Amino acid sequence: MTELSAGKFWGLRRLADENGVFKIITTDQRPAIKDIVAEKRDVEVAAYEDIVAVKRALVEALARNGSATVVDPHYGYPAAFDVLAPQRGLLIALEDSVFAETPDGRLSKEIDDWSVEKIKRAGADGVKVLNWYRPDANPNVLENQRAFAKRVGEACDKYDIALVKKVLVYSFPEGSETEIDYFKQPEKGTEHVFATVEEFAKPEYGIDLPILQSPVIPALVPAPDSEDQDAVAACQAHFDEMARLANKPWVIASAGTDSASFRHILHYSLKAGASGYLAGRATWWDVFSAFPNMPAMIRTLEEESAPFLSELSKLADEDALPWTKHLAFAPDGPVLAGLKDQDFRSSYGEFEGEG
Repeated sequence: MTELSAGKFWGLRRLADENGVFKIITTDQRPAIKDIVAEKRDVEVAAYEDIVAVKRALVEALARNGSATVVDPHYGYPAAFDVLAPQRGLLIALEDSVFAETPDGRLSKEIDDWSVEKIKRAGADGVKVLNWYRPDANPNVLENQRAFAKRVGEACDKYDIALVKKVLVYSFPEGSETEIDYFKQPEKGTEHVFATVEEFAKPEYGIDLPILQSPVIPALVPAPDSEDQDAVAACQAHFDEMARLANKPWVIASAGTDSASFRHILHYSLKAGASGYLAGRATWWDVFSAFPNMPAMIRTLEEESAPFLSELSKLADEDALPWTKHLAFAPDGPVLAGLKDQDFRSSYGEFEGEG
């Protein structure tokens, strides 16, 4: 992995800050936000106007604190495209948040009437995808999830846009024949994360920047200054192994953890060579205690969420490995494919459309 195509190279540069560190803020969550808004309003289905107001508030208050922002095409992009800072990167989600939950595992798919081509045309610097995966799931489920991942990767190659993918291990439905209590068997969780990272590090998936989850159950991640330094060393070893398996620049996801847990997770990740983070609910979920009082929500975002993001940014500035310095690249960093070719303008691929 020494060369990058023009579109992917430029996209990754846009998604990172000037020092090559990724500080990505996610606002593309859909079911979780819709559910809490409906609960607060005491209605069955959240109003579109409420979701749009929330998404705009998140982007307006927080996007300036990151190197890039993730939005969804349902609410976030239409609500906030005019307040997204043009000097920062943009990721747009592709995966449908309504996945199929079967006894044999989760099935992912693209959002209806949405595509990599549309994300490229909308001006994004990269495609963000969440891909559920469980290495011990039913073979048919695994085939679906791998096919989904390859399909997205091929489309991103075709349209020469960076693919930023989060592959998350999950718990099987309670009562299913294949159920494993993820939280009572933390060693299983670690093994599953390792196997998943190793699988999706394969070149056929075309992932440019993997978003990884903690290989240790968040509640079991020790504080770095814990008196139990054996536990600290064991935890760091897990993060180091995950980084080795990824074998390319990567960022750590907050993945729904609380802010205290994410601080610890980020510490171990940066020590393992992460090039930054992707943070969402860990930074802003608490503001919903004030909903539907939007002015109060905005104050909390500005007074609590923004300072927390500044803290994360400071940690990343101190310890993150710039993505261009990763060992996956040559000593001088990635090279633009075809740059030395005097016929670059001719050899660079042309878009052919999706039909």
